[in-house]
Amino acid sequence: MSKKRGLSAEEKKIRMLEIFHNSKDFFQLKELEKIAPKEKGITMQSVKEVVQNLVDDHLVDSEKIGTSIYFWSFPSKAKNAKKRKVQDLQNEIDECTKKLKKTEDLIASESVGREICEERTKILSTLESLEKQEEKLKKELQKYRDSDPEYMAQLKKETQDLKTAANRWTENIYILKSYIKNNFQMENDVIDQSFNIPADLDYIET
Repeated sequence: MSKKRGLSAEEKKIRMLEIFHNSKDFFQLKELEKIAPKEKGITMQSVKEVVQNLVDDHLVDSEKIGTSIYFWSFPSKAKNAKKRKVQDLQNEIDECTKKLKKTEDLIASESVGREICEERTKILSTLESLEKQEEKLKKELQKYRDSDPEYMAQLKKETQDLKTAANRWTENIYILKSYIKNNFQMENDVIDQSFNIPADLDYIET
Protein backbone atom coordinates (compact mmCIF):
# COMPACT_ATOMS: atom_id res chain seq x y z
CA MET A 1 0.00 0.00 0.00
CA SER A 2 1.52 3.32 -1.07
CA LYS A 3 2.08 6.07 1.45
CA LYS A 4 -0.33 9.01 1.18
CA ARG A 5 1.29 12.07 -0.36
CA GLY A 6 1.37 15.20 1.79
CA LEU A 7 0.03 18.53 0.66
CA SER A 8 2.32 20.85 -1.23
CA ALA A 9 2.90 24.42 -0.03
CA GLU A 10 0.67 25.77 -2.80
CA GLU A 11 -2.12 23.32 -1.98
CA LYS A 12 -2.00 24.34 1.67
CA LYS A 13 -2.33 28.01 0.73
CA ILE A 14 -5.32 27.30 -1.54
CA ARG A 15 -7.10 25.28 1.15
CA MET A 16 -6.36 27.86 3.82
CA LEU A 17 -7.82 30.61 1.64
CA GLU A 18 -10.97 28.51 1.22
CA ILE A 19 -11.48 28.66 4.99
CA PHE A 20 -11.46 32.47 4.88
CA HIS A 21 -13.49 32.85 1.69
CA ASN A 22 -16.18 30.33 2.56
CA SER A 23 -16.75 31.73 6.05
CA LYS A 24 -16.07 35.42 5.34
CA ASP A 25 -15.13 35.67 9.00
CA PHE A 26 -12.23 36.77 11.21
CA PHE A 27 -9.95 34.23 12.89
CA GLN A 28 -7.20 34.08 15.45
CA LEU A 29 -4.29 31.76 14.77
CA LYS A 30 -5.34 29.28 17.48
CA GLU A 31 -8.76 28.98 15.83
CA LEU A 32 -7.20 28.25 12.46
CA GLU A 33 -4.95 25.63 14.06
CA LYS A 34 -8.10 23.77 15.11
CA ILE A 35 -10.12 24.24 11.91
CA ALA A 36 -7.46 23.64 9.23
CA PRO A 37 -6.45 20.08 10.26
CA LYS A 38 -10.06 18.87 10.49
CA GLU A 39 -11.57 20.60 7.45
CA LYS A 40 -8.61 20.94 5.05
CA GLY A 41 -6.07 18.33 6.10
CA ILE A 42 -3.43 20.92 6.94
CA THR A 43 -1.30 19.86 9.90
CA MET A 44 -1.54 22.08 12.95
CA GLN A 45 2.28 22.58 12.93
CA SER A 46 2.23 24.18 9.47
CA VAL A 47 -0.81 26.44 9.93
CA LYS A 48 1.18 29.42 11.22
CA GLU A 49 3.64 29.24 8.31
CA VAL A 50 0.89 28.92 5.71
CA VAL A 51 -1.03 31.89 7.12
CA GLN A 52 2.12 34.02 7.25
CA ASN A 53 2.91 33.16 3.62
CA LEU A 54 -0.58 34.29 2.64
CA VAL A 55 -0.09 37.55 4.55
CA ASP A 56 3.29 38.07 2.82
CA ASP A 57 1.58 37.48 -0.55
CA HIS A 58 -1.07 40.11 0.36
CA LEU A 59 -3.82 37.49 0.10
CA VAL A 60 -4.70 37.62 3.80
CA ASP A 61 -4.98 40.72 5.99
CA SER A 62 -4.00 40.82 9.65
CA GLU A 63 -4.55 43.29 12.44
CA LYS A 64 -3.63 43.36 16.12
CA ILE A 65 -6.59 44.26 18.30
CA GLY A 66 -5.72 44.53 21.95
CA THR A 67 -3.52 41.53 22.74
CA SER A 68 -4.90 39.36 19.92
CA ILE A 69 -4.05 39.20 16.21
CA TYR A 70 -6.91 38.59 13.78
CA PHE A 71 -6.69 37.32 10.22
CA TRP A 72 -9.24 37.64 7.43
CA SER A 73 -9.56 37.49 3.66
CA PHE A 74 -12.50 38.01 1.34
CA PRO A 75 -12.79 36.64 -2.21
CA SER A 76 -12.42 40.14 -3.65
CA LYS A 77 -9.04 40.44 -1.91
CA ALA A 78 -7.60 37.47 -3.78
CA LYS A 79 -9.18 38.65 -7.03
CA ASN A 80 -7.65 42.11 -6.70
CA ALA A 81 -4.29 40.63 -5.74
CA LYS A 82 -4.34 38.48 -8.88
CA LYS A 83 -5.28 41.52 -10.95
CA ARG A 84 -2.34 43.48 -9.55
CA LYS A 85 -0.01 40.55 -10.23
CA VAL A 86 -1.29 40.24 -13.79
CA GLN A 87 -0.85 43.99 -14.30
CA ASP A 88 2.68 43.91 -12.91
CA LEU A 89 3.58 41.03 -15.20
CA GLN A 90 2.00 42.82 -18.17
CA ASN A 91 4.04 45.94 -17.38
CA GLU A 92 7.20 43.83 -17.32
CA ILE A 93 6.24 42.25 -20.65
CA ASP A 94 5.59 45.68 -22.17
CA GLU A 95 8.97 46.95 -20.95
CA CYS A 96 10.76 43.89 -22.31
CA THR A 97 8.91 44.29 -25.62
CA LYS A 98 10.08 47.91 -25.88
CA LYS A 99 13.68 46.92 -25.15
CA LEU A 100 13.49 44.08 -27.67
CA LYS A 101 12.10 46.39 -30.35
CA LYS A 102 14.82 48.96 -29.65
CA THR A 103 17.51 46.28 -29.87
CA GLU A 104 16.07 44.87 -33.10
CA ASP A 105 15.98 48.36 -34.64
CA LEU A 106 19.61 48.93 -33.61
CA ILE A 107 20.67 45.60 -35.09
CA ALA A 108 18.85 46.40 -38.32
CA SER A 109 20.49 49.84 -38.48
CA GLU A 110 23.97 48.49 -37.81
CA SER A 111 23.47 45.67 -40.31
CA VAL A 112 22.94 47.98 -43.28
CA GLY A 113 25.72 47.33 -45.77
CA ARG A 114 26.84 44.28 -43.83
CA GLU A 115 24.41 41.82 -45.30
CA ILE A 116 25.86 38.36 -45.64
CA CYS A 117 26.46 37.60 -49.31
CA GLU A 118 28.96 35.63 -51.35
CA GLU A 119 30.84 38.75 -52.49
CA ARG A 120 31.19 40.18 -48.97
CA THR A 121 32.32 36.82 -47.59
CA LYS A 122 34.92 36.57 -50.36
CA ILE A 123 36.20 40.11 -49.71
CA LEU A 124 36.48 39.50 -45.96
CA SER A 125 38.35 36.26 -46.59
CA THR A 126 40.77 38.04 -48.95
CA LEU A 127 41.27 40.85 -46.44
CA GLU A 128 42.07 38.39 -43.67
CA SER A 129 44.54 36.57 -45.93
CA LEU A 130 46.26 39.82 -46.92
CA GLU A 131 46.54 40.95 -43.29
CA LYS A 132 48.23 37.67 -42.37
CA GLN A 133 50.57 37.97 -45.36
CA GLU A 134 51.44 41.56 -44.41
CA GLU A 135 52.29 40.50 -40.85
CA LYS A 136 54.49 37.69 -42.16
CA LEU A 137 56.33 40.03 -44.55
CA LYS A 138 56.94 42.55 -41.76
CA LYS A 139 58.62 39.84 -39.69
CA GLU A 140 60.73 38.76 -42.67
CA LEU A 141 61.69 42.37 -43.39
CA GLN A 142 62.84 42.86 -39.81
CA LYS A 143 65.18 39.86 -40.18
CA TYR A 144 66.90 41.31 -43.23
CA ARG A 145 66.79 44.96 -42.28
CA ASP A 146 70.35 44.96 -40.96
CA SER A 147 71.52 43.90 -44.43
CA ASP A 148 69.49 46.53 -46.28
CA PRO A 149 71.93 48.97 -48.05
CA GLU A 150 69.55 51.93 -47.74
CA TYR A 151 68.98 51.25 -44.05
CA MET A 152 72.73 50.87 -43.43
CA ALA A 153 73.46 54.12 -45.31
CA GLN A 154 70.84 55.94 -43.25
CA LEU A 155 72.23 54.48 -40.04
CA LYS A 156 75.77 55.51 -41.04
CA LYS A 157 74.65 59.08 -41.74
CA GLU A 158 72.82 59.34 -38.43
CA THR A 159 75.91 58.02 -36.62
CA GLN A 160 78.10 60.60 -38.35
CA ASP A 161 75.71 63.40 -37.42
CA LEU A 162 75.81 62.29 -33.78
CA LYS A 163 79.62 62.24 -33.78
CA THR A 164 79.71 65.75 -35.25
CA ALA A 165 77.27 67.02 -32.60
CA ALA A 166 79.28 65.36 -29.81
CA ASN A 167 82.54 66.94 -31.01
CA ARG A 168 80.80 70.33 -31.23
CA TRP A 169 79.80 70.06 -27.56
CA THR A 170 83.31 68.89 -26.67
CA GLU A 171 84.71 72.00 -28.39
CA ASN A 172 82.30 74.18 -26.42
CA ILE A 173 83.43 72.58 -23.15
CA TYR A 174 87.07 73.22 -23.98
CA ILE A 175 86.30 76.87 -24.74
CA LEU A 176 84.43 77.21 -21.46
CA LYS A 177 87.28 75.59 -19.51
CA SER A 178 89.76 77.98 -21.10
CA TYR A 179 87.58 80.95 -20.16
CA ILE A 180 87.27 79.82 -16.53
CA LYS A 181 91.00 79.06 -16.28
CA ASN A 182 92.04 82.49 -17.60
CA ASN A 183 89.51 84.52 -15.66
CA PHE A 184 89.37 82.65 -12.35
CA GLN A 185 92.86 81.12 -12.24
CA MET A 186 91.58 77.58 -11.74
CA GLU A 187 93.50 74.44 -12.66
CA ASN A 188 92.12 71.92 -15.16
CA ASP A 189 91.52 69.16 -12.60
CA VAL A 190 89.68 71.59 -10.28
CA ILE A 191 87.45 72.71 -13.15
CA ASP A 192 86.75 69.10 -14.10
CA GLN A 193 85.80 68.18 -10.54
CA SER A 194 83.65 71.28 -10.07
CA PHE A 195 81.59 70.69 -13.22
CA ASN A 196 81.72 66.86 -13.30
CA ILE A 197 83.72 66.89 -16.55
CA PRO A 198 85.32 63.50 -17.31
CA ALA A 199 89.13 63.62 -17.15
CA ASP A 200 89.37 61.61 -20.36
CA LEU A 201 87.11 63.95 -22.34
CA ASP A 202 88.28 64.02 -25.97
CA TYR A 203 87.06 64.39 -29.52
CA ILE A 204 85.49 61.41 -31.27
CA GLU A 205 87.19 60.31 -34.45
CA THR A 206 84.89 60.82 -37.42
